Amino acid sequence: MNVLLNVLIFIAFAVYMEWVAWFTHKYVMHGFLWSLHEDHHRPTHRGWQKNDWFAVFFASISMLVIVSGALRGVWPVVSAGLGIALYGLGYLLFHDIMFHRRIPGVRIRARGKYTQRIVRAHKVHHQTSGQKEGGTAFGFLYAGREYDSNP
Repeated sequence: MNVLLNVLIFIAFAVYMEWVAWFTHKYVMHGFLWSLHEDHHRPTHRGWQKNDWFAVFFASISMLVIVSGALRGVWPVVSAGLGIALYGLGYLLFHDIMFHRRIPGVRIRARGKYTQRIVRAHKVHHQTSGQKEGGTAFGFLYAGREYDSNP
């Protein structure tokens, strides 16, 4: 039963992080911390962006949760931290590598319906939100069917 509980917690946190990312993207990145996120919408180079501090922040939280759970032997806490880390990996693969191609020479193509949908949603986001206000499509790994090419 403990293994099942840990797997459920792992999955729940990985899924929950999409809501956390959506909320943070809409109300923090396009809100009071726009000064850190703005260079992502107006990049001048492919290297480090101030926006990358958000990834460092969430990776640090994930590592702290994993380590604190492991040191105390509380495996549900470790599972939560690993769920956060899984979401971060998905974000890295989709957002930084597949969409923005921030790692030179590494290409991931949007082949399936799901990946094509999130690519379209992210394109819409970048087209409509070069400014702090007025953006749409704030999710990173989920996009509604309205972003299907053939609804």
